[in-house]
Amino acid sequence: MHRSRVILPALTLTALAFFTQVPAGGAAPAMEWREVFHEDGSITQTLTPKAPAGESTGFLAASAAEVSRVFGDRDPADAFDLVFVGDGYTRDDLATYSANVKSKWEELSAVEPFASYKQYFNVWQVDVISNESGVDHDPARGLLKDTALDMGFWCQGRDATTERLLCVNETKAKEYAASAPQADQVIALGNTTKYGGAGGSVATAAGSNAQAGQIAIHELGHSIGGLADEYDYPYETYTGTEPRELNVTKDPTGAKWGSYLGRPSPDGGVVAPVEGARYYKFGLYRPTANSIMRTLGKEFNSIGRDAMVAAFKAKVPSLNFEPAPGAPIIVRPLPR
Repeated sequence: MHRSRVILPALTLTALAFFTQVPAGGAAPAMEWREVFHEDGSITQTLTPKAPAGESTGFLAASAAEVSRVFGDRDPADAFDLVFVGDGYTRDDLATYSANVKSKWEELSAVEPFASYKQYFNVWQVDVISNESGVDHDPARGLLKDTALDMGFWCQGRDATTERLLCVNETKAKEYAASAPQADQVIALGNTTKYGGAGGSVATAAGSNAQAGQIAIHELGHSIGGLADEYDYPYETYTGTEPRELNVTKDPTGAKWGSYLGRPSPDGGVVAPVEGARYYKFGLYRPTANSIMRTLGKEFNSIGRDAMVAAFKAKVPSLNFEPAPGAPIIVRPLPR
């Protein structure tokens, strides 16, 4: 099936890998930047060894996974289909997994713009059965578990400094998600109470940790809305060309945001250029002081919210949405 998708004037730099560095001569492993989410809501980055290509399930286990509908009754051709997969849940843990999926969806659907448009969503739960409960390196580093999706803290042992990075084999996660009728976005939950998560084409979060759902919401800003991060770590001054992401600009007047300027924003205050964005302290501007693309637990700002709804619209033909006059959002049908 071919579906339409949003093309925004934004270069989507995923939270999983912003760029890769390969040392001269290839002696050392390639490196990639990953977002690190702290319990106070702040977000930073760390440079870690690049993830190896994910091993396939061989499709046999994935095709046998049971799929249930958690929310929604729409035809997948006219819906945004969100698919949860789990790791470290044995057959005896499925009640916990179901409760985790329910709580994460309730948290996500309480946040705008999901709250206003949740009637356009289908939410699916794929029961991924692991041989052991839990995830790697939990509760102690070096403790490995036999699980279906290879989830683990310390980014599956690749990162020596960042405990809270909860990584997953994305290839396997997507293969299981394909058991659902349609998968527009995949979220992998780990069977753990320990705070953690990570971004990428598959967002991850600790299933039984109440704070970890905010990580998934932030990551959906990247993967659904094509939004840039709005925090200013770790670089100093930006000297490049105008970023294509909607929510950052090098223009101190903020003209990129047109009719949004001076209007109240859902995350507080009004839309006006604030210096410090997209990993740079100087030379780049964000629309507001502190949206969820900067700090977990906050709201999307006006620009981010409209970008998300435009992305919903690209997946859901019947959704009625008109962006603000002058909003720099372009919707273009492309094969999925």
